[in-house]
Amino acid sequence: MALTPDDVVTKQFQHVRFKDGFDPDEVDDFLDEIVIEWRKALEENVELKAKLAAYESGDAPAAPAAAAEAPAAVVEEAPAQAPAEPAPSGSATATAGIIELAQRLHDEHVAEGEAKRAQLIAEAEGEVNRIRTEAEAKQREESARLERERNALEARITELRNFERDYRSQLRGYIEGQLRDLDEKSASTDSTPVSAIGL
Repeated sequence: MALTPDDVVTKQFQHVRFKDGFDPDEVDDFLDEIVIEWRKALEENVELKAKLAAYESGDAPAAPAAAAEAPAAVVEEAPAQAPAEPAPSGSATATAGIIELAQRLHDEHVAEGEAKRAQLIAEAEGEVNRIRTEAEAKQREESARLERERNALEARITELRNFERDYRSQLRGYIEGQLRDLDEKSASTDSTPVSAIGL
């Protein structure tokens, strides 16, 4: 079953107790506005159908009469609580106004979008610059730390090389001293008779 304006007017909703809900008067007022606009659309639809039928049949004078009869029938069906408003007379003016409003809204949205885009780009560039500055500072700090570590390692390597050189020198001197002592003992042993050694 198709929904009619009368269905909207006569629709009853259950009231909910102990819970928040919509104000019934507000809902009724809004539904009345819907019914009025709906009836206007139906009248315009009937009028356009009549004009189309007259155009297709080639009978131009009969069209206004049919269009006049159809809105009257629709108005008679309407209940007394929501009176029908007459069809708009300046539809071309209203259409131009709607187009102008739509164009203005479009321009405002485009301008708002461009401003938002520019703001986002500026914020992104600021963030990029901040990240780049932080990265460069971190790189400089890391390079300085690595340079300090390298210098410390080079100093430690130099210290270990000096220690190795000194140790080798001392070890060589010790071994040479031991060899000399051994040579002296063996020379003195060769000059001592065997009876003195105790064999």
